[in-house]
Amino acid sequence: MTEDRTPAVAENPEAIGGDEEPQQFKGRKNGLYSEVSDELAASMKSGWADTELHGLTPVPQAGYAAERRAALSAAHPGVRLVVPAGTLKIRSNDTDYGFRASSEYVHLTGDRTEDAVLVAEPTGATGHDFVLYLLPRSDRENGEFWLDGYGELWVGRRHSLTEQEQLLGLPVRDVRKVADELADRAADGVPTRIVRGYDAGLEAALADVLDADQDAGFKEFLSGLRLVKDEWEIGELRAACAATVNGFTDCVRELGQAVATSERWIEGTFWRRARVEGNDVGYGSICAAGAHATTLHWVRNDGEVRPGELLLLDAGVETETLYTADVTRTLPINGRFDELQRKIYDAVYDAQEAGIAAVKPGARFRDFHDASQRVLAERLLAWGLLDASVYDVEKVLELGLQRRWTLHGTGHMLGLDVHDCAHSRTEEHVDALLVPGMVLTVEPGLYFQQDDLTVPEEYRGIGVRIEDDILVTADGNENLSAGLPRRAEDVEAWMASFNQG
Repeated sequence: MTEDRTPAVAENPEAIGGDEEPQQFKGRKNGLYSEVSDELAASMKSGWADTELHGLTPVPQAGYAAERRAALSAAHPGVRLVVPAGTLKIRSNDTDYGFRASSEYVHLTGDRTEDAVLVAEPTGATGHDFVLYLLPRSDRENGEFWLDGYGELWVGRRHSLTEQEQLLGLPVRDVRKVADELADRAADGVPTRIVRGYDAGLEAALADVLDADQDAGFKEFLSGLRLVKDEWEIGELRAACAATVNGFTDCVRELGQAVATSERWIEGTFWRRARVEGNDVGYGSICAAGAHATTLHWVRNDGEVRPGELLLLDAGVETETLYTADVTRTLPINGRFDELQRKIYDAVYDAQEAGIAAVKPGARFRDFHDASQRVLAERLLAWGLLDASVYDVEKVLELGLQRRWTLHGTGHMLGLDVHDCAHSRTEEHVDALLVPGMVLTVEPGLYFQQDDLTVPEEYRGIGVRIEDDILVTADGNENLSAGLPRRAEDVEAWMASFNQG
């Protein structure tokens, strides 16, 4: 990156602005320029083409977002609602983490920019006026666009507020005024709810009128609003899965280079595909070779990739609109499962088959988990890892004894978040019935830790998980990630296809 992101002035910032109130933009303490001459300031104000865009059409999700806002309004009559996108977070010194807007905000607006806020102002006993607060284009008169480190010359052009109104189908105002406006309204006695954790400044401005329990309930509602995906969202998840299939294919094609380097070659290979076909990875990729596969969230990805062992790859592409896939395949690094690896793999595959078959309208959310766990408990008993003279399958499941090796739940909702709808009400999520439009993962696994003395030595260090993204349909389900092979023989044939001369 360039040596000095904020170039204008250092300890004694130069005022820019002519007849307006002077504006000051503080630069880096040890920046190379300490002042701005009048001549340079005048030059930077002029000679720029008009780049305003006209006749823009709404983004594809604008109509769907309007329907979601209508549902939000109907559920909160007479309540002021504040949904922030979030702010930039410092990574180190004067560099920031890449920004990712809050899922609640994205779902209701279709916008993905930082420092933005959606406000729903009640219009009476029912109804709301929705206003979107966004950063306007950088001011050229006061020098903001080139003197401020977040000015457009440094970080790129933003849409104007008028352009955003056309794109998003909402009234748009300058976000720099929102804290003061909301603070002024706070005295009117209207109940106010905010999605917490994204904008500390707004929370401070509204601190006197907020209620933590009510805000938690607001977050629950917004999380539950995402449980059933509309047709546009399903299309985005299809695209995420298709890109993820391409990413897995890239990784298999480059396994030889991973063997020569480390798990990080796999991580980088998948990330490249995610950035080319989407916004980013939807979560930290798990590229776990050998015994690392027994660590559920192995994201260090710094280990060796050795032929004869297994690679557990859990990764998903996040689309430009921030919907993510979540897929896992366990692959023999040399292209062939050995006898024990295949036995364990087939058990997990059979468990996943049972789980997927249980995903259908009217089934309980828990049914696919129970079906998968039953298969794995049966195999653990058959292999002698659980004592069949003491326990039958029902007792194993009652006591949860299989969990020593299955460890986690068999799946979760999927959408804008990899663990989508996580804050929704239990009665409408894990205790509810499945309905068409829900999208969830089915991902059973078996994990035998290296230091587990309760299993034969040859099991230790083997971890297997198979995961797919499943859409509940009117008559059953659809595997959105079916483009990747799952059966052991199909996985071997697929991998062999990349080694044919």
